[in-house]
Amino acid sequence: MKRYEKFVLEAEKGITFEVSEETSGELIIRALNIATANVYSTNYANPLIPEGYKHVCGEWNNGFVIERCSDGSQFVWIPVGSLDSNGTLDGEHFSEKFGRRNYMNDEFSDDEFNEALNGELLEQLESVKKYGGFYISRYNISKSLAGKPQSVKGVMPWVNINFDDAKKIASTIEDNEAVKSHLTFGAEYDSVLEWFIKTEVKTLAEIAEDSTEWGNHWNTENSPRKVVETGSREKWCANNIYDFAGNVDEWTQEQNESSYCVIRGGDYNDDGDNYPVAYRFYGNANDDYFIAGFRATLYIK
Repeated sequence: MKRYEKFVLEAEKGITFEVSEETSGELIIRALNIATANVYSTNYANPLIPEGYKHVCGEWNNGFVIERCSDGSQFVWIPVGSLDSNGTLDGEHFSEKFGRRNYMNDEFSDDEFNEALNGELLEQLESVKKYGGFYISRYNISKSLAGKPQSVKGVMPWVNINFDDAKKIASTIEDNEAVKSHLTFGAEYDSVLEWFIKTEVKTLAEIAEDSTEWGNHWNTENSPRKVVETGSREKWCANNIYDFAGNVDEWTQEQNESSYCVIRGGDYNDDGDNYPVAYRFYGNANDDYFIAGFRATLYIK
């Protein structure tokens, strides 16, 4: 087979190319229509319920909750199509409904916070545009009596876990022809926060400056000063999602140039005004963090 030193892709005006390298080693080149590249389905107001799940409470704009019939795990719909275009997927252009936000003057660059748009994140982006949103676990992931991951109320969250294990475990929650699960990406985490702001259940200040009043933090009034069971207080709920602020830190798939992974928010041992829910900090992927937990999101195929 003849080898070429370079190749050229040409397209009509209005077409751009998106290049991504898959974990399998394949280089995928997609042609995108610029006019529709940032178009999200209006079906966000009519959430798709995957097979094997049922709707249990809430509306699309205040916490549409579905429950897996097999084990009672619950997930909440995030209507991305209803959000403002102020997120980023490339770390430079803040023009996406689905994407990370710069709530705390964070540095989005190769040597600080970054997140490659390929693999599962690219698949999720395409799914979000197709269906108008995505589902995230209503609770921090916990371990069932059988040792399987679940998203249910009234149990201790799965902590003392490293990034690699959290990512692996999150991927096992769902994997069928219709739905696949994964560890939360930064783009998903911040889309949830933006939805809280958009629906006015939380202010920007409560997101980026002080999360004390809606999370299990050290300086919370009557703080238990320990990790508590998932969904233990209604005060710590926003749009039917529990414990997003405080209680445990949350692993995400953001990284930095040294491949340190990003942990979000604060935990019960932190003050909510020093470690609000939008806060980012690094964690070694191979180290177990005593108070670090995680959530899972669903990719609808």
